[in-house]
Amino acid sequence: MAAADLQSLTEKFQNLSEDDFKEEDTNVFLVTCQKCLEEEEVALLLEIIRDEKNQAIIKHMGWNLIGPITKCILRSSNNGNNKICLEMIHHLCTLCNPKEILLGLLEQIDEATGEQISQVVLLLLQPLQAVLLKLGKRKAYSVGLSLSTIQSRISCLPVPFTKEQIQEDKHGLCQCCCAIVQFIKPFVDVVAQSKALQTEPETAELKKELLAFCFSCLKYPLLSAQLNLFPEDSDDHPFRCFAREILGTLVSLGEPLAVAFLQHGKTTPNLEIEDVRPEEGNCTAESFACLSYLIFVQHIGLNDFPFVFGPTFLVKTNMQHVDVLLKRTEESILSKGLELLENSLLRVEHESLHQDFLEIRAVLHVVQDLVKVMTLCPIEHPRKRSLALLQLLIDKFGEEGKYKLFRCLFKSSSHAGVQGYIIQNIKNQIDIALKTNSNSKCFLGPRLTPLLHMVLSLPEGAETDLLQFSDRIMASLNLLRYLIIRQDDETDNKTGVWTELSRIENDYLKPLHLGLNMSKAHYEAEVKSTIEKKKGSHAKKAICSVTVGENKLPDMTPEMQLQVLQSALFTFDLMESVLARVEELIEVKLKSASEEKIGSC
Repeated sequence: MAAADLQSLTEKFQNLSEDDFKEEDTNVFLVTCQKCLEEEEVALLLEIIRDEKNQAIIKHMGWNLIGPITKCILRSSNNGNNKICLEMIHHLCTLCNPKEILLGLLEQIDEATGEQISQVVLLLLQPLQAVLLKLGKRKAYSVGLSLSTIQSRISCLPVPFTKEQIQEDKHGLCQCCCAIVQFIKPFVDVVAQSKALQTEPETAELKKELLAFCFSCLKYPLLSAQLNLFPEDSDDHPFRCFAREILGTLVSLGEPLAVAFLQHGKTTPNLEIEDVRPEEGNCTAESFACLSYLIFVQHIGLNDFPFVFGPTFLVKTNMQHVDVLLKRTEESILSKGLELLENSLLRVEHESLHQDFLEIRAVLHVVQDLVKVMTLCPIEHPRKRSLALLQLLIDKFGEEGKYKLFRCLFKSSSHAGVQGYIIQNIKNQIDIALKTNSNSKCFLGPRLTPLLHMVLSLPEGAETDLLQFSDRIMASLNLLRYLIIRQDDETDNKTGVWTELSRIENDYLKPLHLGLNMSKAHYEAEVKSTIEKKKGSHAKKAICSVTVGENKLPDMTPEMQLQVLQSALFTFDLMESVLARVEELIEVKLKSASEEKIGSC
């Protein structure tokens, strides 16, 4: 029925010029064409589009058929019909006004959702490329609009995480990336072959649009993509191939990778991304961070990167990129930040970073980022790696830098585990200074004293939550024990511990004694109360709550609560044992020193 109606309509319109068509004519023609597509009369519709007698009506309203033909392909499983539909689109692109066809194609891409996104993009990229090439020199804006539309749709697709997901490519993102590379090549060639960008504003604008797209690809999908799943030289990893193509495109467009690498927080000389589109302006920092990761960790584009920067300069510059990556919580992005930091630090020698390095805001941010990952990340591997990298960063500083970093870390972090770790590092530096008989200006003598007062203290005196700060307290007691054992008497007082002993006893040891007595009494009373509850008739069903270190633990049975309380008492006993040993050592040392004085008299 629809086929007969369509033939009748086309015969009626064949004698009309484009100016003679009325709106109702267009509507009737489109509705009839849609019915033909629904009834799969595609061969007839192709014949009508090809027929030179129908050129007027096709040129006038043919672009409106892009949507119905696209939808016909998506719902059809007949490959023969789909080939005919693609041929129809090809003829429409040839016959109709390029700008109208462009809008029709972009409309279909923009409206695609869910699983149809990759299908529509892959279906229409080639026709879209052909139409853009027909626009001649004045196509920069249209290319930019097309790339922006494509990027906005494929960014809705999830990035495959595992090797199996990449190989399956369920959502078609990997295929889209490969197709996009082919899509932009003719336009990149136009810019690459031009030798007079300054005198050709249209070509310069085209370059700007292509650069903006490349940087947006660095954020998505490359920022989230797992690139360590295949060997470095493998061509089987679609995202590695895509990354190579994008960085190669940057170079072809005349954008040196070294210039882009140095542009974190800025705009490159050839590209003002913030002026292109708002959403791309927001992603520049992450794009540049991804670029740095690709170059220095994955070695993609490294051959196009000049080896003129020293390792210290690279560390300093990369710290800005690491900071951006470590502030993200996604494991794939967080891991990139840790990898980039490790790669950068391994380039410099131990104790080669000057203390002024800590004046750089990004460096302090990275230190804080590492602490956050160590203490807050729910995934074990990044936590452990962050701790190792914090130690590596400490090792890269000279003595002055270590001293400054320890003070900064201890004051800025309220996490007892982190504070305990810093105290252990301070102890190691003192030990190195004593064993090497060095004239350390930071970890021996007067400058060590402020560090000792800082770590040999209780945040809230005797009322400090000893359980919450147990890591810090145990580390500080071990440091004090080491200092007393290592320093024989007041004549061998390189660390100044004997000079400060009276203050340490009054400000630290006595409040700690009092705090332990109060804490043990409180927890012993809780144990007694819990045991009494267990004796009740409903003990097995009873549910209790307990608070440890200002954190309320999940509801638990009396048996579970008793285990927690006994564990706390064990911790207090351990502290008390070490404290008693420290006080015993002090007493022995003082007694020995006193006897020597008497003997000398």
